[in-house]
Amino acid sequence: MTKLAVSDGIISEMEGFLKKNRRADLISTYLFFLEKKHKLDPAVFIREKKIYQSKDELVRNLETQGKLWRETEIKIQIGKPSVNELTKKVYICPFTGKVFADNTHPNPQDAIYEWVSKCPENTERKDGMRVKKFYISEDPEVIKSYIKEQKEPLKKMVYSSLITGKLFNSRNGVIEDFCANQIRSIPMREVPTQNRFEIQEDFLEFIQTQLEESKIAAFVEALSQYEPFAKHVARWMEEGAEEEQEPEEESQE
Repeated sequence: MTKLAVSDGIISEMEGFLKKNRRADLISTYLFFLEKKHKLDPAVFIREKKIYQSKDELVRNLETQGKLWRETEIKIQIGKPSVNELTKKVYICPFTGKVFADNTHPNPQDAIYEWVSKCPENTERKDGMRVKKFYISEDPEVIKSYIKEQKEPLKKMVYSSLITGKLFNSRNGVIEDFCANQIRSIPMREVPTQNRFEIQEDFLEFIQTQLEESKIAAFVEALSQYEPFAKHVARWMEEGAEEEQEPEEESQE
């Protein structure tokens, strides 16, 4: 059996885990150990209903596939702005740059719908009707672009979230909003037993490899060398022996 090294830092974290979860079973404890050893931070992408081994891995995966953001050009209209320092959300016409703000118009969403449906520069059609396309942004940096009065029309490159459609001044803005609103963490010990979400292929392969019997046995052997874990190891051994005996008792009947 290959010996398993357990660092002092992880030993300390495992002591804390078992103090809080006194009846934790072997597999739950082993999965907690894997989480700490491999610095895992399992994350659920809610919309996709899939679990990844970390937020960073999920973001890298989506960026590689071009599914997280795209560059988008916005226009900033000339004239007196209808946006100010208290504005939290704006609705932007992509054809003219006209903007409606949440604090300067009583019904900004209705207003942008009406505007783009009649906008003379909106040449996009669907079934003969003007497409009611518009942008939304809650990014302070994007909003700031519309506060200053412009003497001539401007164009600016920003980033559009492919998940929500919202505009951000930078890619980091898209990523921060995505992590805050589209992801939730899940403890490693809950990942293999949950049945609501799919597990990302590479992560699933990692879990299956780590749950090999020999690796779990090496984990138990390593913990048995530390006095604070002695009672837990004894309990796991006893529970394992009881599980092995159950089929035999059934066959005798």
